[in-house]
Amino acid sequence: MPARPTRADLVAAADRTVPDVLGPDLDILLCGINPGLYSAWTGFHFARPGNRFWPALHAAGLTPRLLRPDEQDQLPALGVGITNLAARASARADELAPAELREGGAVLAALLERHRPRTLGVLGVTAYRRAFGRPKARIGRQDTEEAISGVPVWVLPNPSGLNAHWTTTDIGDELRRLHVWARGARAGREAG
Repeated sequence: MPARPTRADLVAAADRTVPDVLGPDLDILLCGINPGLYSAWTGFHFARPGNRFWPALHAAGLTPRLLRPDEQDQLPALGVGITNLAARASARADELAPAELREGGAVLAALLERHRPRTLGVLGVTAYRRAFGRPKARIGRQDTEEAISGVPVWVLPNPSGLNAHWTTTDIGDELRRLHVWARGARAGREAG
């Protein structure tokens, strides 16, 4: 694989998928909107240089060091997994049809039933609103009745560089709040 994709490589990556990163006993399942073309080309989540996911994950204390996208398989041992609302890659998330997001929400609910993470973190408030028909959702922990398949939900900022309203530090702060809550949920489950 060349060091950087050509335009033709990226065009060829459209509609590809990136496999989920899952494991048993996850504290947090992070759910992106869909893979970008760069991620589909590499086969790794949040792989585009400049995406703030990996630095924010480290800033939040979810990883002991800054991981590279090709090290994503280390996440389940740290209690973290990754999936997407829509599996197919596109240049921009706004290329997804509302029906695709709703269908992806149903697929995600079934995934949560099977894997039972302690919490779900959806990386993108607009996609979350569309996928689950919750137009008033805001960044942060959602009300208990908003749980999906019994799994508590946190809505987080989208780490894409296109989301200029949030800095890496801000995204890391939101992830840290989720992380602290998930650790508390684990401790409560282990004590009970």
